[in-house]
Amino acid sequence: MEQQNLAGQFLQAAERGDAAVLAACLRDGADVNTCTRQNRSAITLASLNRHYDCVARLIDAGADIDRQDNTCLNPFLIACLNNDLTLLRLLLPAGPDLNRLTRFGGVGLTPASEKGHVEIVRELLERTDINVNHTNFLGWTPLLEAIVLNDGGPGQQAIVSLLLAHGADPQMTDKYGQTPLARAREKGYRDIAKLLVAAGAGA
Repeated sequence: MEQQNLAGQFLQAAERGDAAVLAACLRDGADVNTCTRQNRSAITLASLNRHYDCVARLIDAGADIDRQDNTCLNPFLIACLNNDLTLLRLLLPAGPDLNRLTRFGGVGLTPASEKGHVEIVRELLERTDINVNHTNFLGWTPLLEAIVLNDGGPGQQAIVSLLLAHGADPQMTDKYGQTPLARAREKGYRDIAKLLVAAGAGA
C-alpha cells in the first residue's frame, strides 16, 4: 500500500475507533506517530473520541503520548480537559510528561481545577507528582483557577480542599497581587474562604 494512503487510513481508523484496521495498518508498516496537517497524531485522535481500545493499542505500539498538536493538545491534557478518568488511567502507567502545557500555559491540573473535574484532580494529586503550585501565563495557580473561574459550589470546594491537602500554597498571589482568599471573598465564596483560612491563609 502506498505510504500516504496507509497514513490516511491509519489516522481515520484511530479517529473512528476501528481497532482492527488500526492494527492492520501497523502491521503494514504505518508510522505510529504520523500526524494530520494540524500535527494531530493517531493517539490524540483516538483520545479525543474516547476510543480506549485504540489508545491502549497505540500505547503498546510505542506511540509518543506527549506529542502536542497545533493547539497544544495531547492525550494527557485531553483527559484533564475533558474529565476523562478512563483515559487518564490508561495513560498514567505509560508515564506522560506532566509538565506539558496547555495553550494558556497551565499543566493538566490547571484546567481540571478550573472546570470542576473533581476525580481528575484527585487522581492527579494522589497518583502523580504534578506541580500543584504551577503558575500559568495568566499568573494563576490551579488553586486560583478553581476559585476565580467557577461557581464556588460543592465541586469547587472539594477541589480546593484536595489542592490544599496536597500542598497548594494559599499565600501565592496572582499577577495583580491578589491572594486566593481575597479572590474567594471578592466572589462571595464563604465556604471556600473558610477552607483557605483553615489552611493558614490568614483571617
